[in-house]
Amino acid sequence: MSLALDYLPDDALMQALEARRAKGRDDYPVQAMWNAVIAGVVFQHPSIASLRRELGRNPALMDLCGFEMLPVAKKPAVGAHVIPLEPYLGVPPDSAFSRFLATLIKLEAVGDYTKQMLASLRRSLSEELPDFGRHLGFDGKTVESHSSGQKDRATGKTSDPDADWGHHKTSGIDANGKAWSKVKNWFGYGLHVIADTHYELPVAVVVTCASASQSTTLRQMIGELFTEQPVLAERCEDFSADRGLDAGETKALLWDTYRIRPLIDTRELWRAEKQEPDFDPLSTITRPLFPDRANTIDTIVHTEMGNVRCCCPQTGEVRDLVFQGFEADRDTLKYRCPAAYVGSLCPGAETCHAAGDVDPGAYGRIVRIKITEQDRRIFVPTPHGGPSWHRGYNRRTALERINNRIDNSFGFEHHFIRGMDKMKLRVGLAFAVMLAMALGHIKQGRAHQMRSLVQTPRPASG
Repeated sequence: MSLALDYLPDDALMQALEARRAKGRDDYPVQAMWNAVIAGVVFQHPSIASLRRELGRNPALMDLCGFEMLPVAKKPAVGAHVIPLEPYLGVPPDSAFSRFLATLIKLEAVGDYTKQMLASLRRSLSEELPDFGRHLGFDGKTVESHSSGQKDRATGKTSDPDADWGHHKTSGIDANGKAWSKVKNWFGYGLHVIADTHYELPVAVVVTCASASQSTTLRQMIGELFTEQPVLAERCEDFSADRGLDAGETKALLWDTYRIRPLIDTRELWRAEKQEPDFDPLSTITRPLFPDRANTIDTIVHTEMGNVRCCCPQTGEVRDLVFQGFEADRDTLKYRCPAAYVGSLCPGAETCHAAGDVDPGAYGRIVRIKITEQDRRIFVPTPHGGPSWHRGYNRRTALERINNRIDNSFGFEHHFIRGMDKMKLRVGLAFAVMLAMALGHIKQGRAHQMRSLVQTPRPASG
């Protein structure tokens, strides 16, 4: 709790709250009310009623928030003069919290104060951690509204008019080789998170209605984040996301604009070959790498995953070309003949060289693929499926752990939130607290606990 209060950059919000209260009643000080709201986030209270009960039975928390302590009234002796108690402030009533939260929501809607806090915390973490932002990733999660989504017969509206229905389809192949698909429907919102996949800390967050496109939202978030904090764009080396975010526009944006390697899983979208009567479901679909060449017998093909292969014109054997690296200054992927690489003879080498209009000699044919002239969804600086790609992509599991903390530690799996403004405020507070506590742990020499929501007591001196 003290870490969150000490390291949250909330000065601008406090000034706005004080200015809004001005000369109004000050029974419950602004700072104390704000501290109580943060306590509710830190200690995972699902409602204001739960927080008030905790304040009522925990004098230490009352004191930490800044409320006056509730005095204990003793029963006077018979005939003794009763001395009236001094006026005091106890636990704020529901109405006080309701008014305070309504004010917070209004201020957030016009001032984006939690967004400013997140930006400030990002900058502070970038200064404390020189490699913060080096590996970024994205994931979206569903957040259901505290509404059934059923429309009222009289008004035709739901109890949460800002929310809508979202649909998420997943598919795959089971152990028996049969295709399966599953569609998840929910009424509420979408939570979109960019995070550092090494430190497992959020970097940026956006709340949308459930039906919003993740790909479009991701590109908007990338542009806003790197414009607001260019140091992250310069520092970031790779950006991972699951196959639901597979889009040539996104991959091109990351590399062409920011020179960030996209590590985004590739979807299987090729359908034309599957409609052919002699299609073998167990075979891998390939297409010519250079279909527009005048010489139509070129032997180089590729898969939808970006694997580049050669088809021997003599034996019909198909082999993967040997990846020789990415030439960043030329935006070119370089591959070498597999037979020449291992020093063996290929019976179709002469025909292959003629098809490619090359004369490589003993070194074997070299194939260069300029990614800006190919399908940007398939051809990327770090080819799909290679060791480097897998190392970076596997770090994306950090997003799953962050989402788990959001659901379980911050209570978004079971909540009572309706309305976009309330949802944005609650999400912003959760992520701000998460980063503030991470910053506090780092500054107090406990970097290994930066993801913990529990502050380790300082050892007693002397």
